[in-house]
Amino acid sequence: MQARIRLDGRELGIDLSRPVDLALQLDFSGPQPRHFGAPRASSRPFESKGFKGSVARGAGCNCELITLIPHCNGTHTEGVGHLTRERHDVYRVTPAGLVPALLVSVTPEPAGGEGSEPMPQAQDRLITRRCLERAWPADTPFAPRALIIRTLPNTPDKRVRDYSAHTPPYLSREAAELLVERGILHLVVDVPSVDRAHDEGRLTAHHIFFGLPRGAVHAEDALRANATITELAYIPDTAADGACLLALQVPAFSGDAVPSRPLLYPIIEPP
Repeated sequence: MQARIRLDGRELGIDLSRPVDLALQLDFSGPQPRHFGAPRASSRPFESKGFKGSVARGAGCNCELITLIPHCNGTHTEGVGHLTRERHDVYRVTPAGLVPALLVSVTPEPAGGEGSEPMPQAQDRLITRRCLERAWPADTPFAPRALIIRTLPNTPDKRVRDYSAHTPPYLSREAAELLVERGILHLVVDVPSVDRAHDEGRLTAHHIFFGLPRGAVHAEDALRANATITELAYIPDTAADGACLLALQVPAFSGDAVPSRPLLYPIIEPP
């Protein structure tokens, strides 16, 4: 199913029937991705008096109780409510339609002249402003409002990696500032967090991206309360760097973060 859309005065085509799925599959009975020492996501038959929730155990239908932590168990989208005292449901600010987007591949690097709070440790690898600027194409058919970052090497074990034992790459302060400068409202990354796993609760890149001043804890103080961050995605090598369209699929669940399914639509240039 092909469609034509007009963006920034240009007509572009997309195939609505063939998106690239950027969500990690969450297998409750097999290997899983997880972060921050969280328990595995789990699923078991719901049981009540006279009902076992499993056809295999004699019930008329299956009915499962699922337990997971969105921030730690698989692909999830979060909003400014991740940092505020007030509830700020992310599904209410997640865009319902297609978002002009850009996919870039970067190799995380030592901090060098860039940093975060607290200062990165010697073994840390950062997604820096430098590497984003190098990967950012000089020309795109539109101004992107979403950025999808694929870190290299892009090994298949990312789909089930347990990140608890080491520090994954994260954004430098300068990289987060670049995204704000370039008008990116929706960020998709294949790392478990845009900040260091253990950073004394600073969440520097989160604060910058949501426009929330350092130390502020109220949603009304956020200059970019309509922004979203999607973490623990997986961008397959079949998706080419460059301009694309992004659809963020999320359930209407209350909460600062919800499981999500980002879909990437490659651009089909008209003949």
